[in-house]
Amino acid sequence: MAVRGIALNSHEYYMRQALREAEKALEEDEVPVGAVIVHGGHVIARAHNQREKLKDPTAHAEMIALTQAAASLENWRLEGTTLYVTKEPCAMCAGAMVQARVENLVFGARDEKAGACGSVVNLVEEPRFNHKVKVTEGILAEECGRLLKEFFKERCRSG
Repeated sequence: MAVRGIALNSHEYYMRQALREAEKALEEDEVPVGAVIVHGGHVIARAHNQREKLKDPTAHAEMIALTQAAASLENWRLEGTTLYVTKEPCAMCAGAMVQARVENLVFGARDEKAGACGSVVNLVEEPRFNHKVKVTEGILAEECGRLLKEFFKERCRSG
């Protein structure tokens, strides 16, 4: 089965890698979001949220992965890449993907409060921008969402 030209099982394969990154974030008491970027069938970047650790509001998994991918390709234009992330990107991350010319975005869980790739707004497919990112959503959504729900449920219990 194919989704926008990429086999569904490859989406699941790379999303599982993003989930492993999200689990690292969880271990560090960060919001459990993980991301990987693929180019030419190879993972060129992998990251997880590090806002608490780095004391940096921009240290989202996607932002760190975009920086790593640009370094790997030695180019800020990330044409031909696919970014896999466990949660729908926010406005900052969606804007950065457009600026970086990411070709595809694949995400797991929707973010009904701050998602900028279809839930609240859709920056990555905004027709007035000079670049659009193709979006595939819902890959391993239940697993991705469960990790986030458990994290926030625990946070509410502890204070």
